[in-house]
Amino acid sequence: MRYRIVPMTTEHLPQIAALEKRCFPADPWSKTVFEAALDSPNTAVLLAQGEDGGIWGYAVLSAVLDEGNLDNIAAAPEFRRMGVADALLSALTAFGREHLSVLTLEVRSSNTPAIALYEKHGFAAVGRRKNYYSAPKEDAILMTLEFDHGTETAE
Repeated sequence: MRYRIVPMTTEHLPQIAALEKRCFPADPWSKTVFEAALDSPNTAVLLAQGEDGGIWGYAVLSAVLDEGNLDNIAAAPEFRRMGVADALLSALTAFGREHLSVLTLEVRSSNTPAIALYEKHGFAAVGRRKNYYSAPKEDAILMTLEFDHGTETAE
């Protein structure tokens, strides 16, 4: 079975909210949060959608001016290690290369698979946010990816 990367629409909200609860049962985003993301001109939500219409994963990016933040990314447990999060992250970093100067994110310090994925895409750890996560309480690693937009001057 294959999937494609598509923008989220309101028809996807029930599936996204259900998948969010499966991926982050201790502290899931509400359906209202995803609705607000859809309504925001500064936020993009991409989905990995299977041929049958099922949602395999999603990613949320918000931007202010030329700075972006990867707010949320998840792959359904049954589709992990199949390139879903990698494809979503590739789409967001491609957008970043065109429109942003930097893309940042926070990741649980214990989430070594996610950290490895972010490093694969060029993100570097630049700091730590103490006790950033709850349920369970854990530090976040702050990671950034800077984009070169040819701002250097010729001599």
